[in-house]
Amino acid sequence: MSAQATPSAESKKRSGDEYLRVYLTDHHAADCGGNELARRALSNNEENEVGAALRDHLLPALEQDRETLEKVMERLGMSPQWWKDAAAWAAERVGRLKPNAQLTGYSPLSRFIELEGLGLGVLAKRAMWVTLKELAPNDMRLGEFDFDELIRRADEQHGTLEDLRMGAGDGLFV
Repeated sequence: MSAQATPSAESKKRSGDEYLRVYLTDHHAADCGGNELARRALSNNEENEVGAALRDHLLPALEQDRETLEKVMERLGMSPQWWKDAAAWAAERVGRLKPNAQLTGYSPLSRFIELEGLGLGVLAKRAMWVTLKELAPNDMRLGEFDFDELIRRADEQHGTLEDLRMGAGDGLFV
């Protein structure tokens, strides 16, 4: 194989950084959509256990995680991309238009699907923290972040969401 066809270490590093930038800006956008979904779920569940969990625990933790992601990105010399964030926000808004077994209003299926979506988002965030943890030993810029704690928090958030989802599903499909 010729030297031209073999990528140099420098070009591999550049493309790796570029892939990481795309990966993290995509996660940031998904986080924006997820936080919007959590706020919507809270507004529709103010008076029940789902609303209490979102208000008192999950939303503050999700916002803290987004701030941490932004610090990671800043430390890596990256920044969120406004157009990706705006697209995720818009997609969440469009998702509100679908009927959930009734033409208007909030249905029990809406709650179930919102909790399921939030749980999936937390699992994706957990996967991102695992990826960053694996990169950290080879990238000094990531050394200040406690990825084990972030993974633990994601597991806790997912457990809470899954408990709420299972409760919201009780009797729903019978």
